[in-house]
Amino acid sequence: MAAALIPRFDVDGAMRESLLPLCRLKAGEIWEDLFSGHRVGVIDATDASGMKALFGDLKAALVINDPPYNIAVGNRPTKALFSNGIETYIDFCKRWLRAVLSVMSSDSFLCIWTGADQTKGFQPLSDLMIMLRDFAELETRSFITMRNQRGYGTQKNWMFVRQELLCYSFGSPNFTVAYTEIPKILKGYYKSVAGKRMENMERSKSDTIRPGNVWVDIQQVFYRMEENVPGAYAQKPLEAIERIIRSSSSAGHCVADMFSHSGTTLLSAEMTKRRCVTCDIDPIFAELTIRRLEHFRKTGRTGWQQKSPFPEIDSL
Repeated sequence: MAAALIPRFDVDGAMRESLLPLCRLKAGEIWEDLFSGHRVGVIDATDASGMKALFGDLKAALVINDPPYNIAVGNRPTKALFSNGIETYIDFCKRWLRAVLSVMSSDSFLCIWTGADQTKGFQPLSDLMIMLRDFAELETRSFITMRNQRGYGTQKNWMFVRQELLCYSFGSPNFTVAYTEIPKILKGYYKSVAGKRMENMERSKSDTIRPGNVWVDIQQVFYRMEENVPGAYAQKPLEAIERIIRSSSSAGHCVADMFSHSGTTLLSAEMTKRRCVTCDIDPIFAELTIRRLEHFRKTGRTGWQQKSPFPEIDSL
């Protein structure tokens, strides 16, 4: 069945009933990869004891979390996880932040994908940023905007085409500058170097630009791309996660994600020679994460494009 016709795994009740028996993990259980040591668990991100069991003696040099935003995007359906309002959502974020901090190394990075509802006070972004000030051990590093190629709200508002990423550091981790494939095109910034007035392109050591905190070169995942995982909504691009991993960790480091969803962080860690520890409260997404790794190792493909990750069920 075409990807556009495969229901979301997190909201379709009949779909979930069909998929749950296919999941190899139940609540509290952990799968460990025999080749690279990756770990996948069915664990609540707010459960500190669950995090301890998942990580053991490991500590994360980088955490990339993509929690639910609790907002509707365009006309897509969304789960009302926090029907009591933004206060309930922020309390949820506080609880998973405390659990995350308990498994971060003394010098590490924390990156949080989030959303901003421009019709409701830019929630949860605005409230999340204020709440994060309460965690004195975290230092603000960057506020990144990733441009989406498709947007919504074009009739009565400016088209919403951005994705927000908050970056923090814990301790003093090393950051590696990564260059993009975008040609350096910006001219006009002059500076005197050794007595010679030079324009910025003349004195540059690279033909390409560093990504900065506005990313316009990364393709938003859609159903025709190889990395597309049908049924997993709001999937992050591999290129975006790889950029974060390469800049904020080193080969052999432990990278973590407490909301594994489509398994993008684990697959990116596999491709960049890192070890990933990840979990999801939903056994379907934990299974999907494991399957994506196995699918990549077997076929070399990063996703299923328009095919189902669960071929056992013909009705998908």
